[in-house]
Amino acid sequence: MQKLVRGVDKFKREVYVPNKQLYARLAEGQSPSTLFITCSDSRVNPNTLTQTEPGEVFILRNAGNIVPAHGSSASGGEAATIEYAVAALGVTDIVICGHSLCGAMKGLLDPGSLESLPAVRAWLAHAESTRAILRANYADREGDALLNVAIQENVLVQLQNLQTLPSVAARLASGTLNLHGWVYKFETGDVFAYDGESGQFGKVGERSVALRGVRRSFAPTST
Repeated sequence: MQKLVRGVDKFKREVYVPNKQLYARLAEGQSPSTLFITCSDSRVNPNTLTQTEPGEVFILRNAGNIVPAHGSSASGGEAATIEYAVAALGVTDIVICGHSLCGAMKGLLDPGSLESLPAVRAWLAHAESTRAILRANYADREGDALLNVAIQENVLVQLQNLQTLPSVAARLASGTLNLHGWVYKFETGDVFAYDGESGQFGKVGERSVALRGVRRSFAPTST
C-alpha cells in the first residue's frame, strides 16, 4: 500500500497540478469517444496502451474481457456500463481487447483447474461458445497454439454477444457505432485488430501482418 500512497502524492504534484485546466474541464463532465472493454489482468493498461488522457476512453474490465449476451443470467454491471457508454455518453466506437497469456482463457481450456474458483468457472460460461468453436475447428491445436486461437476467437464471440444488447443493436442499425476486436501481445507490445474483410487479425497499422489462427467473417462491424 505504501507504494500506492507515494504514487498518489506524486500524481498530485507532478500530474494534477501541471494539468489543472484539464482536470477542471473533466470536473464539468465527460465525453469519451470510445468504450474499451478489456481483461482485468494487471498487465493491461488501456490508457498507456492507447496513449490516451483522462476523459478520452470509457473503460470496462473483467476476467476474460467478456460481454454476457442480452437476456443472460449475469448479475454483473457489464450491460449497464455498456448501455451508459452507448446511450448516455454517445461513444462512437467500442473496442473489445483480449491479450496474450490470458489466465481466463487458460481456465476455459482447462475447467478442472477452476475447481477452487467456482465464481470464475460460472463466469466463463459466457465464453462457452468460444470453447465450442475450439472443439469444432481447432482439434489439431494444443498448448500455446490453442491458447492463442482461444484468445482470438473469444474476442469475436464477445463481439457477437455485444451486438445482442439493445442499446448497441440500435446504434449499429443507425450506422453511428463501430465495433473493433483487438488482441494485445505482451511479449512484443504489438496490438492486432480484426479485419472483417480478410477474416484475420492484423497488426495495427500493418494489415498485411496477420496473427495465425482465426479466419472467419464477422459482420457488421468495421475497423
